[in-house]
Amino acid sequence: MATITTRPFVRHLSTTPTMHVTHLRRGTLRHAGTGQAFWFRALDAAISEVPLDDRELSVVVSLRTADLQQLSAPVTATYRIVDPELAARRIDFSINLSSGAWAEQPLDAIAAPLHGATTAAVVHLLQPRTLDSALRADLADLGAAATAMLAADTRLTDLGIAIVGVRFSLLRAEPDVERALQTPAREAIQQDADKATFARRALAVEREAAIGENELSNQVELARRQEELVAARGRNARLEAEQSAAAATIAVDAEAERIRTSAEARADADRMLGEAAGAVERARMAALQNVPVEVLTALALRELAGNLPSIEHLTVTPDLLTDLVGRLGARAGSR
Repeated sequence: MATITTRPFVRHLSTTPTMHVTHLRRGTLRHAGTGQAFWFRALDAAISEVPLDDRELSVVVSLRTADLQQLSAPVTATYRIVDPELAARRIDFSINLSSGAWAEQPLDAIAAPLHGATTAAVVHLLQPRTLDSALRADLADLGAAATAMLAADTRLTDLGIAIVGVRFSLLRAEPDVERALQTPAREAIQQDADKATFARRALAVEREAAIGENELSNQVELARRQEELVAARGRNARLEAEQSAAAATIAVDAEAERIRTSAEARADADRMLGEAAGAVERARMAALQNVPVEVLTALALRELAGNLPSIEHLTVTPDLLTDLVGRLGARAGSR
């Protein structure tokens, strides 16, 4: 929108680079071009402002396909005004000289023929197709074909309009038909999902069986090793018992041999001692054989005194002496 500044008797207009301005003064062209800025008098001026930037128009086309099915085709047409002077002559782009706004609605005047041309192009492209073919069509190819058709439309070129491009959004059938068309794909997807589920379950069962078999093999191997361990322990225990018995036998034999040797040694020692004692005794008897009785008695008493306990006091009575002397006299008389 142009910016207008009011001064006494004159006004000033300035526009943006995307607006083409045409200034007529009493029917004579005074200014024309983009980004204009000039002074003018409102009494004898006529100014038009034509946009040069790209504009979009959204259209929803409802049509019936070749198999008599309803189809909805959302379309967006992008256009621009390439001949602003021609457009200004065909459509009222005049502005209010006080506010700078358009006096009419020129874009609506452009939208009406563009809407009709876009609808006709879409119907021409999709109506001969069946619903399935239309839904499977490449949207980019449809957009290129619609762009070519609109670019060749004289109703638009006569307005100075050029079509930049046409974009198709998602084509939609009626809800019931769309659900019916989606059913085979959904069933196929569900079948694939079921196959994947069954395959996963089968794989899980197979893996579980493999795990069970592996566990059983491990248990069998463990039992075999336990059996080998028990047998090895039995052999070790038997060998240990045999070795212990052999060691005990050796120890007993050694102890018996030691006892026997010790007994023989003691016996030999006792025999030798006995023989020595006998020899001593025989020597003593031989030495005492010619000794008088009195001497033997004295020796006997001395021997007896050596073996008697310690006597601190001894009382000798006449009776004792008499008896002793009598016995000694009797022995002497007998000899």
